[in-house]
Amino acid sequence: MNKDKDVLTNQTIVRFEDGELFETTDSYVTEFPLTVMVNGEEFATVICSPDHMEELVLGFLASEGAILKRSELKSIQIDDSKGFAHVKLTKDLGDRFEYSTKRMIASCCGKSREFYFQNDAAVAKTSLSNITLTPQQVINMMTRLQTASKLFKRTGGLHNAAISDGDAFFEHRQDIGRHNALDKLYGFCIERHIPVRDKVLIFSGRISSEILIKAAKIGVGVILSKSAPTTLAVTLANDLNITAIGFIRDGNFNIYSHPERIKAVSSQD
Repeated sequence: MNKDKDVLTNQTIVRFEDGELFETTDSYVTEFPLTVMVNGEEFATVICSPDHMEELVLGFLASEGAILKRSELKSIQIDDSKGFAHVKLTKDLGDRFEYSTKRMIASCCGKSREFYFQNDAAVAKTSLSNITLTPQQVINMMTRLQTASKLFKRTGGLHNAAISDGDAFFEHRQDIGRHNALDKLYGFCIERHIPVRDKVLIFSGRISSEILIKAAKIGVGVILSKSAPTTLAVTLANDLNITAIGFIRDGNFNIYSHPERIKAVSSQD
């Protein structure tokens, strides 16, 4: 397996500070195009941070519905010198993926990332999660994400996400693309056969409809953010039985959907 490229690039820059211009060194994030080839055919090019790329490819293919389980994957080979991921599956993709090949999946947010709602409807799941959390667990998970986000503090250029059970299990990933960070976590769980139904996604950005759909594709029952949700995201969260929690700051938060999963602890307990 090829070693992942560095996520950060260091370069001399000119900074203006306190009325003066001077040379200094700055770190900023690496933007890397990775073209995913499936069974010898070009599937998509993902603009990403070049770490945990096998997890990214695995999670991306699963969330797009190209694979449904780990056993459908024969191999992934990352050629980071040329920017290719060569994937072999145990099956053909079929005609329903003809329209989606050769896509550019941009790193930035919003409409620049193409979403095919036929695939979303087929792969997004109504959550069957039975997880319950205390308010303190919610706060602790967000605190742990912020503690883990060291490269964001250096660069300001990465999205951060984690998956947790609220207690001991916690896995963190980062990427210039918010969707990529979640796909890396999904790929991590698929590769290690970790059940995701009763897990929680913790996310650094706002909960948009696209992020909510991604959470539904992964199959979790709770998504946490330090920022706000959109109206469509809340509607989808209610429809898909997902608990969406935002504005987790200074020991407080807002529950926007399915609050029954959050259980306040009585002072008498």
